[in-house]
Amino acid sequence: MRQQAKTLWYDRPKYVHMEFCVENSREVKVDIENNKLIFSCINEDNIQMYNEIHLYDTIQPKDSREKRSDRSITCFLRKMKEKVAWPRLTKENNKPAWLSVDFDNWRDWDAEEEGEMAMAEHYLDLINSVKDKKAPPSMDDLDDLDVSI
Repeated sequence: MRQQAKTLWYDRPKYVHMEFCVENSREVKVDIENNKLIFSCINEDNIQMYNEIHLYDTIQPKDSREKRSDRSITCFLRKMKEKVAWPRLTKENNKPAWLSVDFDNWRDWDAEEEGEMAMAEHYLDLINSVKDKKAPPSMDDLDDLDVSI
């Protein structure tokens, strides 16, 4: 018997992150290719889990990694085109039932980058406003003071 593992995914500027939710997995195999990822393992109930995902865009297999824990197998897929948002994980426009967006980790990094630029411009304006100050006040009248120590 073979099933597809529940999979969560989210997008970042350099990487696409995927998490195969299989607890106490064994015999884990992850084959990462330019346009495809094949995942398989045996779960704690001795059921073979198998996912073959044709990816939305090209990745760099040599710079992609996977990490296994007791609760899941996480894959970090390095995008070929950085800073290009993926609207979906799969090449096909339909969404499989086993695939979901990981909203806990999802960020609109396009808007986040714009926010960072606005913050940088704000600080630059602050620095420029400090630099454009008038000359310091004259201190000529301090000579008139008799200071005894």
